[in-house]
Amino acid sequence: MTESNAVEALVDLLESEARTERSPEETPEIGIVMGSDSDLDTMYGAYEALTTLGFEELTDYDDPPEARFTFETFVVSAHRTPELMYSYGETARDRGLDVIIAGAGGKSADLPNMTASIAYPLPVIGVPVQEKSVPSVIGMPTGAPIVAVDAGKSFNAALSAVQILAREHETLEAELEAYHEALRDDVGTVSERLHRLGTERFRAERE
Repeated sequence: MTESNAVEALVDLLESEARTERSPEETPEIGIVMGSDSDLDTMYGAYEALTTLGFEELTDYDDPPEARFTFETFVVSAHRTPELMYSYGETARDRGLDVIIAGAGGKSADLPNMTASIAYPLPVIGVPVQEKSVPSVIGMPTGAPIVAVDAGKSFNAALSAVQILAREHETLEAELEAYHEALRDDVGTVSERLHRLGTERFRAERE
């Protein structure tokens, strides 16, 4: 399959899925898109956060995972595959998505804000893959909102996405609270050990 045919096949897949009636349990709640597969290392944080909170990745619409909450992942370039970006954003709600996490790098990191415009009013959380991407991602005009995290913080973007969903799903709220409590406990454990061992011994054993 040529690259052009692959893009057309993806557009057809998204449009077909938008026309297919499925229960909320069978559709992904969160969509992750990135401008290039070179962004994957940065966007992997979102994968880690979601799987930590009990989500599973959906890779086949006709054979969804058993987990109640799922997410999907695509490469969607605003500049090289605009038709795919438009299709993704326009079909997002009909395909069951509740939140989109969009990451892009470079100075022209247009995917997050373009996706936010197309998918409106669906919330989009932008992830600047690099520091130089921040102005492009957050530079939306009044009336065209996007939520954004700091450069590279896709893990936080995923946590924010789940926070949005948790307002309607007590299970997710419990997962978030358990995650936060674990972080709190880790800090307490480290603090107690540092105090007990003293700075020099703590540093030596940590190394």
